[in-house]
Amino acid sequence: MKNILLAVVGLSPQVVTETLYALHQMNRPVHTIHLITTRAGEEMVLAQLLGGGKGAFYRFLKAYGPPSHGIDFGPGHIHVVRDDLGAEVDDIENEYDNAALLETCMRLTFDFTRDPDIAVFFSIAGGRKTMGACLTLAAQMYARPQDRLYHVLVSPEFESNRGFFFPPAQPETIELKNKRGETYFKSTSYAKVNLIHMPFISIRPQLAPEVLDQPRDPATLMLSLIRETPEQLLVHLKDGKLRYRGMEMDMAPGRLALYAFFALLKKECPAPEQKCKACDQCFVDHEGVSRRQPEITRLYKQMCGTRPTGEMSTTGILNLNLDNFKSLKSHIKRNLLQGFGPLAAEKLEIASVGKKPYTRYGLLIDKAVIELVM
Repeated sequence: MKNILLAVVGLSPQVVTETLYALHQMNRPVHTIHLITTRAGEEMVLAQLLGGGKGAFYRFLKAYGPPSHGIDFGPGHIHVVRDDLGAEVDDIENEYDNAALLETCMRLTFDFTRDPDIAVFFSIAGGRKTMGACLTLAAQMYARPQDRLYHVLVSPEFESNRGFFFPPAQPETIELKNKRGETYFKSTSYAKVNLIHMPFISIRPQLAPEVLDQPRDPATLMLSLIRETPEQLLVHLKDGKLRYRGMEMDMAPGRLALYAFFALLKKECPAPEQKCKACDQCFVDHEGVSRRQPEITRLYKQMCGTRPTGEMSTTGILNLNLDNFKSLKSHIKRNLLQGFGPLAAEKLEIASVGKKPYTRYGLLIDKAVIELVM
């Protein structure tokens, strides 16, 4: 069986060679390496691990002998997280970067777990904590019995040394610093590199075949398990949450106030319930939204509780010009995608009907399944 090491990496690519060393000590061969990182992380990997054929990766192979099969690893196996426009992400700094990171983890995990003759070793030791969390989530979605999830633990004094990549075959004395920043010297024979096998539960055996045809987001995969849960959308203003088919997500007050306005608009629609799915009587244009600004403001202030009115912004949700409205609508759709997945988001989003300048907005979901808690 072929073993792939799939690791997240930040600005300390030492975790890759440390993991290779620990797997070598456990007699677990690695045939191929793939790394998930940022633009800045890619630069560190190219400089420190590869280094034009002289980096730490090649020093590791020289020290411990390249396996007969070799290890397939090079620049083409460095997967840089990219944003919606295809630009490389410098760092994971916000929800959009994190969403792009998760998509990369899910896509690569899906691809590598399709072949039953491949085992994937997931390494979550590198990068920001959210990187390890995203790769763990991907493993929980798609991993099989032969796959493993690993973390690597290194002796603290060696872990903090940027020049330490793995214990060399012949111990060396290297310069370290103590907690007070004072220099001292210690042999690498004291360095301990422990590979921790992290147990996890995979939902793959419970997934329906129709959701295993292509990479999916976690929300869609989880929703596919809830096959008998009745459809219900709960808009909970007091708690600042949306709940749909047993799944729950938080939403910022301004966005939730606008969404609650359209949910109320739907609930108050005079059209018969049996015609709700094909009806657009509860859809309004932007002028209609502007005329009902006081209702939206009331919903927003209700969510803000005892916060003084003077502290609230007079723009955005409290002054919905067309640009503000479209921006909030876009953010709401992105939240729904991240929280419930694309299939649910298509049902739940603030949809638009009609062509400019006669575009109107509203919810497509049946009003019978909407519940509001004020």
